[in-house]
Amino acid sequence: MVANRWNNDEAAKAQNALDELVYRSNLLGSDRAVANWGGGNTSIKDTAKDFRGREIEVMWVKGSGSDLATMQARHFTGLNLEDIKPLLERDEMSDEEMVAYLGHCILDSKHPRPSIETLLHAFLPFKHVDHTHPDAIISLCCTEGGRAIAEQIYGDRFAWVPYIRPGFTLSKMIAEAVRANPQAELVLMEKHGLVTWGETSEESYQHTINIINEAQQYIEAQAASKAQPLFGGQKYSSLSAEERQQVLVQILPVVRGEVSREQRMLVTNDASADVLTFVNSVNAAHLSQVGAACPDHLVHTKRVPLFIDWEPNVGQVEVLIERIKAGIARYKQEYQAYFEENKVEGDQITTPSPRVILIPGLGMLNTGKSWSNAKISEALYHRAISVMKGTDALGIFTSLNASESYAIEYWPLELYKLSLQPPEAEFSRQVALITGGAGGIGSATARRLLKEGAHVVLADINLEGAQKVAQELNQEFGEGRALASRVDVTNEEAVYASFADSLLTYGGVDILVNNAGIAAASPFDETTLKDWNFNISILATGYFLVAREAFKIMKRQGTGGSMVFITSKNAIYAGKNAAAYSTAKAAEAHLARCIAAEGGDFGIRVNSVLPDAVLQGSTIWGSRWRNERAEAYGIRPDQLEEYYRKRTVLQVNIYPEDIANAVAYFSSRKAEKTTGCQLTVDGGVAAAFTR
Repeated sequence: MVANRWNNDEAAKAQNALDELVYRSNLLGSDRAVANWGGGNTSIKDTAKDFRGREIEVMWVKGSGSDLATMQARHFTGLNLEDIKPLLERDEMSDEEMVAYLGHCILDSKHPRPSIETLLHAFLPFKHVDHTHPDAIISLCCTEGGRAIAEQIYGDRFAWVPYIRPGFTLSKMIAEAVRANPQAELVLMEKHGLVTWGETSEESYQHTINIINEAQQYIEAQAASKAQPLFGGQKYSSLSAEERQQVLVQILPVVRGEVSREQRMLVTNDASADVLTFVNSVNAAHLSQVGAACPDHLVHTKRVPLFIDWEPNVGQVEVLIERIKAGIARYKQEYQAYFEENKVEGDQITTPSPRVILIPGLGMLNTGKSWSNAKISEALYHRAISVMKGTDALGIFTSLNASESYAIEYWPLELYKLSLQPPEAEFSRQVALITGGAGGIGSATARRLLKEGAHVVLADINLEGAQKVAQELNQEFGEGRALASRVDVTNEEAVYASFADSLLTYGGVDILVNNAGIAAASPFDETTLKDWNFNISILATGYFLVAREAFKIMKRQGTGGSMVFITSKNAIYAGKNAAAYSTAKAAEAHLARCIAAEGGDFGIRVNSVLPDAVLQGSTIWGSRWRNERAEAYGIRPDQLEEYYRKRTVLQVNIYPEDIANAVAYFSSRKAEKTTGCQLTVDGGVAAAFTR
């Protein structure tokens, strides 16, 4: 049952009618069993002053592209009701006419474009109106013979409206249906949703919850009386958590590569109990192909998911991979045919890859241009499963046909919502793994790539430090943009596990920043084997292990990639008292060139950045290395920064952001034809000029 979340103390904080609407909207949106992400709309009718100071009747309605759960006052649009009411007398009105007309009714040009279903709210004679897509109601409205079932639940208290795409005609049909039934307390929209109302904000909210729970109670009673297994019963068994991860790490780069042929996508995965119950069931293969559970889902989930018929078995991963490749190829062909059959002049096909992939024993994979975008399709398919669970108790699940689905998926008013999202940047849709991510250069590089759209994995042996940086970055750039992962780059299993974190969170990796570092100085004849091995193990072997794992993943993805090694001016400059460090750095630089030579066939570029003396934010320079280098130069440690500045031909110090800029350049389209290159970022140390 849906919980009643109304809180009188919180509601009392509202200062005006718009505040009331914000509170009620957030409350409805906070329960996804009531309101889909981005779906539904709410309104309130009140009075306000127009630009001439006259008191007029105004309606505040949800703005297009916002989400009920998080929207604030600025996301609502105020419209002059006196200008809208005459439209009810019209017989027809195109979408283009409606949008243009409503544009003249907006009180303030700074308000967002009003909801697609604005007229639905305006034509109903109630002060508060809510349109939602509750799971229980959608189950009822997506069951064959749903109207007859509704009569058993609500008697004559409802108006039923057959499916039609939102707009003027649907709004008028709803208004006329309510007018024709004085007993009506709600409107059920076939294959679509629910409309409720009230004279106060609390009454409207309480009424919505009660109506939903009446349907939910009926569904639960029907399910209990039938005593039949859900979705036809279990056909497959789930893999264990460990087995599941083992399989996912192998298939996710392949999935990501296949869905990214036209446009790069991220891939998330979900093994929630409801998902596994569904994908493992007898009827899942059929039910999943009936169609979307709600029109609001279509833009984010497409009409149907891709269902992979596979007997869960960790020993049959290659079979699964082949079925995934074949399945995605087939899905794209079928989507292209769907587009060609239904397109109208001017339509541009969207990415033909599936947004939802269902695999028995494993769960659900979701694709999107970002982590958050993939999570939206994930959340919406959870709602679809819930709806199908309801229809399983009520009868036969039905949905929009192909032409009806296309009319929503490619509807200009629906696509307009997507146009409100921020434009894509240089590193949008890309994932960067940065070793030494908690340090000065690592965190600066993460921030630089995030500013241009990337998702980042901060891999560091200091997990607590990486988590702190990731938390700060997610607060700044948005949930899910940064991930902390512990890695000891000298440990093969730890390196594998860190890349597994990237795969399981984002589906793959596109950019590797090989940056983990340490330093130890001593005269050559005092350099111990322990010092030598310490430098070589982290700076040479560590870079090898990390780059090798990234190379494997990039090859499996088949979409190319960029590796940037953070080496040092010491890679080409033979300074005193740093033989072990300098040798390891020279090994890094040459390793990068070797990988570049092999990576070209796969579109994998490998370049090196050679910094010098980046003291700010560095754990290395906060260690004994500072004292050792100062001693080597015969100066005090606090004079070191000035010493380094004066020895450059540009008379400058080098900061983490300078290195981050070089990494961003090498990883960008500007350097797409550059590989095996070394770029010095040292202010100009003449002795280290490349030659």
